[in-house]
Amino acid sequence: MAKRSPKPSSPEREGRLGFMRRVVPLATQQHRESPLYRWLTMRDDVRVRIWNRLAGAVFGSVVLATRVFAGGSGLNVAVVVNQISPDSVELGNYYCEQRGVPPQNLLRVNWAGGNTAWTTADFESYLRTPFTTMLAERQLTNQIDVVLLSMDLPYRVTLTTGDSATSGVNSTTAALFYGFKPDGCSSSCPAGYPSCNLAPASTNLYAGSEDIFRSTPPLSASSNSWLVMMLTSSNLALAKQVVDRGVASDASAPTQKVYLAKGTDRLRNIRHYLFDDVVLNTRILGAARVVRTNVSDPTSLGVIQGYQCGEQVFSLSASNFLPGALVDNLTSYGGLIFQESGHTDALDCLNAGATASHGTVVEPCAYLQKFPSPQLFFYQARGFSAVESYYQSLTNPYQGLLLGEPLAAPFAAPASGAWLNLPVGAGLAGTTNLTVQFQAGAAGGPLQQVDLFIDGLWAQTLTNLPPQPNNILYVTLNGVQTNYPVPANASLQSVASNLTLRLSATAFTNATKVVAYAYGDRIELQSLDRARAGAATTLVTSNYPGAAGVLTTRAKAARPDFLDRVAQGLRSYVVTNALGSNLPPGSWMQAMVFKTNGSVVTTAVTNASSTNTLRLLAHELFDRLNTNAALVAADGILVDNINLHEDPPFAQYIYGYNDHSGEFDVLARSPGWLEAQISVRFTSSSGLAFTPGTTKQLDENLTDLRPRNHLYLTTGLTNLNLTFPFNTTTIADGYHELAAVAYEGSHVRTQKRIAQNVRLQNHAWSATLSTLLGGTNTGLEATLQFAVVASTNNITQIEFFTTGGRFATANNVNSTTFAIAASYLGLGLHPFCALVTRNDGQQYRTETKWLRIVGTEPPFSVSLLGTVPTLTWPASAGRSYQVLSGTDLTNTFLPRAAVTPTNSTGRWSETNDAAPQRFYRVATP
Repeated sequence: MAKRSPKPSSPEREGRLGFMRRVVPLATQQHRESPLYRWLTMRDDVRVRIWNRLAGAVFGSVVLATRVFAGGSGLNVAVVVNQISPDSVELGNYYCEQRGVPPQNLLRVNWAGGNTAWTTADFESYLRTPFTTMLAERQLTNQIDVVLLSMDLPYRVTLTTGDSATSGVNSTTAALFYGFKPDGCSSSCPAGYPSCNLAPASTNLYAGSEDIFRSTPPLSASSNSWLVMMLTSSNLALAKQVVDRGVASDASAPTQKVYLAKGTDRLRNIRHYLFDDVVLNTRILGAARVVRTNVSDPTSLGVIQGYQCGEQVFSLSASNFLPGALVDNLTSYGGLIFQESGHTDALDCLNAGATASHGTVVEPCAYLQKFPSPQLFFYQARGFSAVESYYQSLTNPYQGLLLGEPLAAPFAAPASGAWLNLPVGAGLAGTTNLTVQFQAGAAGGPLQQVDLFIDGLWAQTLTNLPPQPNNILYVTLNGVQTNYPVPANASLQSVASNLTLRLSATAFTNATKVVAYAYGDRIELQSLDRARAGAATTLVTSNYPGAAGVLTTRAKAARPDFLDRVAQGLRSYVVTNALGSNLPPGSWMQAMVFKTNGSVVTTAVTNASSTNTLRLLAHELFDRLNTNAALVAADGILVDNINLHEDPPFAQYIYGYNDHSGEFDVLARSPGWLEAQISVRFTSSSGLAFTPGTTKQLDENLTDLRPRNHLYLTTGLTNLNLTFPFNTTTIADGYHELAAVAYEGSHVRTQKRIAQNVRLQNHAWSATLSTLLGGTNTGLEATLQFAVVASTNNITQIEFFTTGGRFATANNVNSTTFAIAASYLGLGLHPFCALVTRNDGQQYRTETKWLRIVGTEPPFSVSLLGTVPTLTWPASAGRSYQVLSGTDLTNTFLPRAAVTPTNSTGRWSETNDAAPQRFYRVATP
């Protein structure tokens, strides 16, 4: 679909992305070298590494104390629906069915205040408090990692106190993720834009960690936090399509490209400095094709796997994106959905076929930390789910709204598995041995852990294979070997961290000319030898069980040699003018380029007009450099990313004043570290200045220029055959679902769930649940009715369960009926069962009935049987049908009876067979 035309441009609608330059001006060396500027413009991976070092002492042991799931599964998802909205309820039901979310994981809230904004007080009372209460009451506190907010809930949270330091606007997803963050704005914030700063305590420690979410929570080990995503769209049908795309994407391993677009919008194209990092990482991984492009119209790129850009408005097509595609736009109001913002927003991306997207709900200004880093696509390529990938790519997510299907994981590599000798409905009693078998996926890692869930609730860990003490990992870099014996109580994170220390030891680094950095369960290796090509930098690993006897811990090289020559060398410059608007005649600028072949190319421009400006003189210099015959070849340079503040739109919209300065980059025309050794020096007449003003090589992006490789740490076994004692006496008699879940042995922890229904019988009594009114399909207008009967007296309680957990309770009776309006449950598939408790504490769980509540009746056929005709047809229980008949087809059919079936078959018998012939019709009102 084509993007709507925006409203006429204005400073507010255009957005103020660029105010970072007012908060932290780039016009002087003093600001450019300030700690704040360095932090704001620091590469995401470097900044996160600093945070991880600061937090390491506090959070290093969390993995041992917290039950962790991750990997993406309906068992670990809570779905929140707005009971007042039938669309919200239906969408939540649909999601639960498609993703296998247990019925007790759904929460109903009642919000009548619209779908755009709510106050912090409303957010707390209508969402956060009921949600945390639900988790505690249903014993889900340590099971839920992901929260899905089902449409028709507000997407932003507001707090207005009259003080910009304590007021603010957050997205609902971020506020539930790690709490509401006031702006904390000081007098340095731009007038009228208190959101143009980084709020205190808004750093997300999970960002960039490549760790298991519960092991590296965003704030602290004791904080309540969840990976939250909102599922919504312009209508219910489109929202369901997002779910379908997410499910269809799982383990699809697409080969189509992800495009990182650097367009012409200089205010919003600020992520392009991060592109090379993710291109390198994904090429090393070999799991995704991430490429740079200058095309800001994705409709011209064909069918693609993902897209990131920075444009106020761009075109989208519904056939553009594959299932699982992550698509987002860096612009001011990309999260201002359901309102005309004049920006291509996250909802536009979803409606055009994306599976997940991001946008800010208030003016964020040009802080990279508030927007998804391009590393998003590397995390997805590793196998992380959409919601894990997005939160890992967001350093300060408090103003950002996340939309989509959270569990989509195109590059996940699940295992396969089966229960052995456990048929459907098998009868079990006492303590019995059960056997489950799992095999690692062909493209996945070994399997570390298997958990048992009973009726959707975590019951126990059947096995866990952490790094085994005394396993030995050998790493050989450029023929130089080191080894690492795994100590006791190690985790993948600690193994990666300590192995990194060994690889970075001075003596080893001096011998290999390679340095190492740890990221969760991954070690990034960078060559320090500029003269040695990546292909000549080798990496070999081997792993031995050592004294442990069994090998669980493995280090694996992503490739046998290092990858290089992906990034072009660059250096950023600032040019300033202290002479005022017009430059005096005779003012000059000069660039000297020292090429790698030893030649020097000098280019200069001189002002000959009293009305010339910095903008005109600088552009003249840049144009001459970019067209100089000696500099356009592969060993030359290119001046790019020119942001002169006298150029529109900067003077109009960003500064509100003209400071006669600007920024630009100089790039080597060819990729590679050696190619970046070309040097440049800018000089000028008095009153004009370039920073840096000395001769500099084009290697400011040094870490992207170095040859690179990865080591991946895993733990576990390829095949798991588990026989375990299952004590049925600690569980209610009756019908249960046993689900064994295997987790892949990396921090991705892709899950594989295999389920089987069994019946436990340790006592002589039982109970039944029968449907009095309800069928395979049940009309939305019906009231379902069920009867529960115990085979014994002395019953103290009968609890009735359905979607959303326990619905009703009857006390001190051995039989009862329950009624529930189908409209309360909403359209979709629903389970119904009862838990019966005797006065001695014994319990029995009835068999679960699955009924689908339907709306519009699909076409159906009518059968006619017998001499005195009986009509039968497939029916929706509780729905009224009208039987009509006529003696011929030309006359009007007359009503004969109204029939409301109590099950899935409608039936009516003729009461007057006097007519020689009759024609019948059955219709819904």
